[in-house]
Amino acid sequence: MNPTRVIPLMLAALAAGAALAQTPAPQSATLGDSAKAVVGSWEFSNADRDKICAVTLKSDPAPPGFKIEFDANCGSLFPLVNDVVAWIYPEHDLLRLIDAQGKSLVEFSEVEDGIYEAPTPGVGVLFLQNAAAAGPPPKPPEQMAGDWTIMRAGAPLCRLTLATAAAKDGLALTVKPGCDPAIARLNLTQWRIDRDELMLFPARGNPWRFEEVDGKTWQRVPESADPVTLVRQ
Repeated sequence: MNPTRVIPLMLAALAAGAALAQTPAPQSATLGDSAKAVVGSWEFSNADRDKICAVTLKSDPAPPGFKIEFDANCGSLFPLVNDVVAWIYPEHDLLRLIDAQGKSLVEFSEVEDGIYEAPTPGVGVLFLQNAAAAGPPPKPPEQMAGDWTIMRAGAPLCRLTLATAAAKDGLALTVKPGCDPAIARLNLTQWRIDRDELMLFPARGNPWRFEEVDGKTWQRVPESADPVTLVRQ
């Protein structure tokens, strides 16, 4: 063979070998402990939990990761999932939902046992929550609107009306005359449902948070020796 042709062939072979060495290895078909722990059904939602669908993380290989299945309505609620083809969860890393090229579209970190959070640009904060522990979806505002009374030890402290009209970052709240001075000073102005909690917002300071006891009663959290409840009229 002509020596002048050998050298270019050798260089081409070396270049091809280098390119192959730089190609990322495909996702291993072996699940690590972190990945094994999340195989199963999950609730996929936004921060307010007013958009909810189901997702299943499977152990079947689906390059470049493992198989993932969304409910039919997920794509309309969260358009970015239409590009998700697989999931990966390397040890000591983030749980990632990836596209066909292996690019991370959503990156979840565990914030509580069975709850994962993913701040996602252009979308907001997304959540994965174990389906068995997620509980019922939050109450719609229309179901919560109406007259309520704040009570302590069975005694009424303040009567108020929750409306569905928008008010700043929440919904409108009207305090009725005769409110206990300690609560009147808070100047409660708005309310909203945050996942499984009902929140009352004063003009200043931290919101009052309530958890549902039954259909007509919500109790302020954290609990105290002298509990405060919100009771529907």
